[in-house]
Amino acid sequence: MTEFLDETEALELLTHGEMEIEGRLVDASNTTLRAVITFQGVTARCVYKPIRGERPLWDFPDGTLAGREVSAYLVGAATTWFPVPPTVLREAGPLGPGMCQLWIDDDRVSPEEILGFVPAGSLPAGWHRIAAAEDDDGSPYVLAHANDPRLARLAAFDAVINNGDRKGGHIIATTDDRLYGVDHGVCFNVDNKLRTILWGWVGEPLPADVVEMLIKLRADLNGALGEELHAHLTISEVRSFGKRIDRLLRAGCYPQPPADWPAVPWPPV
Repeated sequence: MTEFLDETEALELLTHGEMEIEGRLVDASNTTLRAVITFQGVTARCVYKPIRGERPLWDFPDGTLAGREVSAYLVGAATTWFPVPPTVLREAGPLGPGMCQLWIDDDRVSPEEILGFVPAGSLPAGWHRIAAAEDDDGSPYVLAHANDPRLARLAAFDAVINNGDRKGGHIIATTDDRLYGVDHGVCFNVDNKLRTILWGWVGEPLPADVVEMLIKLRADLNGALGEELHAHLTISEVRSFGKRIDRLLRAGCYPQPPADWPAVPWPPV
């Protein structure tokens, strides 16, 4: 397998490559397949989610989840942080049109190094407590995550795309200090759906790099980014995306958990 692809090479591979399905990720609620993809002598693995395998949801139009995944990638690329692996919407695939995303392979860091359930008396220094918990024997645990600037950036990213399902398992850290978020099918709703485990900075001032990112996104939304998002989202959804950016910039701090919506997804990791 190819060890490294730059962004342009990865997008070309995902768009034009020939896929051979390896298997299905059985824990996913929608049809999620891992495949080997090859184009012009370059080979890698990818995640393929055919639109026909999307499970209907009451609060999202049918057949739109793949486009939302691509939209999350487009926003992430516009931040220049690239918090989402290269992602495209393919017109052709083994099971028809669908989302195709580069698989982040064997350079992953154990998730427990940055988040998870920790014995209540053994919380690493500087970690943020999110929720209290118990194991099967009644021993106290806490759901917590590291005070990591990469997670802080991802928390702001989730707030603007209105991510309704930021589980711990949807966060991938790698040995080269990269951090990725995956599984963005339930984002960009016009209603507040933010549900995440990354609540460690509630009410705290936004870091300077996050403010800079929001200003850039707002400007890009009036240009190429806006045009790209309109190919996958409704006019109202793109407009709501801009409003969320404006609200965060005015507030200057991380948002509060929603009062009328579960703040933490289940399962959280």
